[in-house]
Amino acid sequence: MTELYYANTAYNPAQIPKQPASAERSWLGKFAKTRLPWGHTQDVAPESILQDPTPKSLRFWEEFDKKKEEQKALGTYKPRPFEGVDTHGVLDHERFRHALLSKRSHFWMLLCGGGRFMFFFGTIILISVYISELGIVAGATWFETAVSFLSMFYILSVFPLACWLIGSLVINKFPRLWFKPSRGPIWELNRRTGLVTVFDYDNNGEYKKNGSIGEITAPFYEFDAYISTSPDRQGLPMNFLYLAHRYRDITLNFSSLLAPDRTPELPCALWDFLQNYMDSSRPLPELPCFEKYRHLDPITEEHDQQEGRNPRYWIDMDNETFEAQLKEMSGRIHLIDTMHRPNLMAQHVEYVD
Repeated sequence: MTELYYANTAYNPAQIPKQPASAERSWLGKFAKTRLPWGHTQDVAPESILQDPTPKSLRFWEEFDKKKEEQKALGTYKPRPFEGVDTHGVLDHERFRHALLSKRSHFWMLLCGGGRFMFFFGTIILISVYISELGIVAGATWFETAVSFLSMFYILSVFPLACWLIGSLVINKFPRLWFKPSRGPIWELNRRTGLVTVFDYDNNGEYKKNGSIGEITAPFYEFDAYISTSPDRQGLPMNFLYLAHRYRDITLNFSSLLAPDRTPELPCALWDFLQNYMDSSRPLPELPCFEKYRHLDPITEEHDQQEGRNPRYWIDMDNETFEAQLKEMSGRIHLIDTMHRPNLMAQHVEYVD
């Protein structure tokens, strides 16, 4: 069954073939970029993946699906808005396919979230400056000082508040106005085939002509993981993970999946998670998002039967226990030893830089 399920190209650390020497990177390609080693992974995953979904959310959707089937049997079920709409994102026992919402959706989310942040930030600044002015300007009453601050008040508080309220109104009351999936996925990691796919929306002009999306594929073991470090607006270093093909100009940027972080530990944890997910010789990572798929993956099913794993391990977990799991995961990520590991891939590839 296992031999029939996984393709010959499926990733297995014990069966990595000998490969050509890596292509030399330019100085720009090496600047502020750290290559991460292959292998010797730990059972870690970024908390954003561990919490999506939470056990509480799993229980909610289990109850929702139960009621949905009951209503369908009675003929009273009414589909929710956008039910069945393909958002192009998938994370299951076969593939990890990443997609974003459309630019229109991002505009409304930015208007709401950005307006809220700027309202509180601007109001704090306004109050601080106003109090300072009261103590500095001699003879000025609080009312006179407040009048002089009207223009700043409109800019720092009223305008952001209006953005926040409008964005919130549209998102909560007019979903058809703001919600729109993107034209398709960005990339895919396929556990069953061991292939990485980057979706090409140029495709030599074919997408504009007939909507044909190009697919650029390569085996997972032909990619290397890097942490790229760049300064944020305050000049502080921010780190994000990306994969780069060793021989071709193919890259997968994970900054939209996992926001850049001031420490390298989270990108390292994501790299371990991706290796563990793609490794067809081991079970799926022990995470809530995979619970309902574990019996569909042969290696995982065999492992769970041998270990006597409770098939409802996550969905029946109480909130307090889950919080302890989050804390434990955070501790493991903080102590991750990625930078001190030998590189398994160096046994199969000669790195020229």
